[in-house]
This record gives sequence, C-alpha cells and structure tokens, in this order.
Amino acid sequence: MGRIQASPEIETQDPVQQVNSYPQNFQTGQTPQIGNPWNSGLFDCHLDQTNAWMTALSPCVTFGQIAEVLDASEPSQGSQLTCPIGSLIFLLMGVLCTNTLIGSKFRAKLRKKYGLVEAPYQDVLSHLICPCCSLCQEFRELKSRGLDPSLGWQGILAQQQANQYGNVQMNTAPPAQAMSM
Repeated sequence: MGRIQASPEIETQDPVQQVNSYPQNFQTGQTPQIGNPWNSGLFDCHLDQTNAWMTALSPCVTFGQIAEVLDASEPSQGSQLTCPIGSLIFLLMGVLCTNTLIGSKFRAKLRKKYGLVEAPYQDVLSHLICPCCSLCQEFRELKSRGLDPSLGWQGILAQQQANQYGNVQMNTAPPAQAMSM
C-alpha cells in the first residue's frame, strides 16, 4: 500500500544499431573517422604549384606563413608567431631534427579549429613521412577558407576589409594641418 510498482522495461535491440556500434568496429579494427574532410588530399601538391615549389625549396617559410595565420586568428591563445619568427623556429627545429613535432602541433591546431579529420595519417606521421606535402595541404586548406597565408595576417585583414567595403578606395585628402610654435 502506498508503494508504486515500476513496470519492467523491455529492451529491444535494433540489428542495424548493433552492427554499427563502437564495440563491433573496435573488434574488426575499423575506427570511425569523425570530422570534416580536408579540401584537398595530402599528395595534391600540384594544385598550387607556386606553393609546392616554395615549400620544396624552403619549407620553413611556408611553416612560418601557416603559423602566423593560425596564431594571429586566435589572439587569446597567448604568444603570436609572425612569419619570420615561425620560419626561424622551424629552421632551428630542423637542425635539431624535431621540426616534425612543431609541424604536427600546428597541423593539430588547424584540424581542431576547422573540425578536420586526422587523415590519411596521424599528424606526427604526416609530418614525418612527407613534411612538404603536409605543409602544402595545410597551406591549401587555409587558402580555401579565405585565409591566404602568403598574404600574412595583416594582408588577410586588409583583404577582408576591402571585401567588406566593396573594394572601394577612399581617395580623400587629409585634413588641413598647420604647424604651431
């Protein structure tokens, strides 16, 4: 009396849900890839030949451009790398054979920012196997999203401002000035 009896719940299992659930994928070795696809493949360097040559001859410059755009677009993250400083860091890390680590760090930052899938390889492996292809892919990804790393962050801001105002140049004379003694 005064006690409420809970009715027993009957669990039904959907066979489609069973097949696609995580444990079955884990057992077969298939890991589901979560995230948005990259706009171009890792080995699509031929899509931007100027960047491909620049990266092949001087990968530190391409890294510096990417680092500047990624750091400047998130000012709350602390220190901001400029292209020359980023290039120098990548060059020094190359001398120490650790540029794979810093390259993969910025690749992960780019993936996180745009929700990209970690494919076709892990970030460290991408930069270890083919650092130039990884840098080119990151460069193309930013460029396809309207952030051309070759312009630098200030150039991107100027381009966005020009697009906002319809590429109208303001050609007005400065106000009259006078020297006072």
